[in-house]
Amino acid sequence: MNRPSSGEDLQVYLGISETSVSVVLLQEKPTPKLIYFVNRTLTDVETRYQQVEKVALALLHASRRLRPYFQSHQVVVRTAHPVSKILRKADLVGRMVGWAVELSEFGIKYAPRGSVKGQHLADFAAEIPLTGLEEWVLYVDGALGRTVSGAGVVLEGPNGFLMEHLLIFKFKTSHNQAEYEALLAGLQLARDMGARKVICRTDSQLVVGQMNGDFQVREDHLLRYYHQAYSLVKDFEDVKIQHIPREQNARADLLSKLSTGKEKGQLTTIIRQVLLQPSVECLTITTDDTADWRAEIRELIRKQDSGESLCPADSKRVARFMIIGNDLCRRGFSSPLLKCLAEDEAQYVMNELHLGVCGFHTGGRALKAKILRAGYY
Repeated sequence: MNRPSSGEDLQVYLGISETSVSVVLLQEKPTPKLIYFVNRTLTDVETRYQQVEKVALALLHASRRLRPYFQSHQVVVRTAHPVSKILRKADLVGRMVGWAVELSEFGIKYAPRGSVKGQHLADFAAEIPLTGLEEWVLYVDGALGRTVSGAGVVLEGPNGFLMEHLLIFKFKTSHNQAEYEALLAGLQLARDMGARKVICRTDSQLVVGQMNGDFQVREDHLLRYYHQAYSLVKDFEDVKIQHIPREQNARADLLSKLSTGKEKGQLTTIIRQVLLQPSVECLTITTDDTADWRAEIRELIRKQDSGESLCPADSKRVARFMIIGNDLCRRGFSSPLLKCLAEDEAQYVMNELHLGVCGFHTGGRALKAKILRAGYY
């Protein structure tokens, strides 16, 4: 083991197996050298975690064991798993929420693993094969209940990656509408995870036939779903939508039916989302970037990511902000991330929380706390 040089980034490599997790901490500049190595044997319960949860657990274990290194240096995690995109999602549930909050303290950066230099990492890297543009498999299904409807999404990727997404609808919907909501959520999830080639499988013959051009879309409300799904398909290099029997779509079907029961105490999925209105009716607000306070923060983050030096005041200002997709988010204390709003968007949110159907005409301090609990900044 060696002492790290000050002012240089530390690289973290993660190794995941069925029964253990391993972490290598090294520094590539000014000269490549190994800093530390830690591993941990998984308990019986942890061995049944999903692959992405094991990756997050390995990183969490490293941050606890190597806390002085994480606090004194910029840490760059080199991994082929989309763990960064998952930890930055605002609708996480279960154990991943606490992990995301704890890891957000260090301002960790994530980068593709790439090639590994050094003989001391040859055996370690052999356990994590490189991935290319593999096809991701997406299973979607919608379900109707007496009071609440829902949809289930199961996304399978390379290296044993598996993610489950549960949607709960708080509005009246038809069976075909629920199937389209599941398709939209699945495509958005695959896009957020960085998938380029997707095979989407569903047991709805109507959705498959309309998306493949075999059936004509006659209903007006389904036509809006069709156009939105078609626009999402353009974000991928290749998307295949296939029909499968219901028994082959059992996992997504089970997730969709969980929404008809209790909302607490039974969900073990990573992502849980509640839709108060159909996806095609969500309000979109356009803002002027020149008058948006977020534009300056975005520019400072861009300069920091490109390697330009910032003054101490600017570095301290952007330390709690990050860009996820097209959204600017701020790290919160009671939630992993808070979505930053422009002036017009903030006015709309305040009107909804203060005067809307769920508003209680609260005072300023109570309204501010309610906005933070809703996930906005």
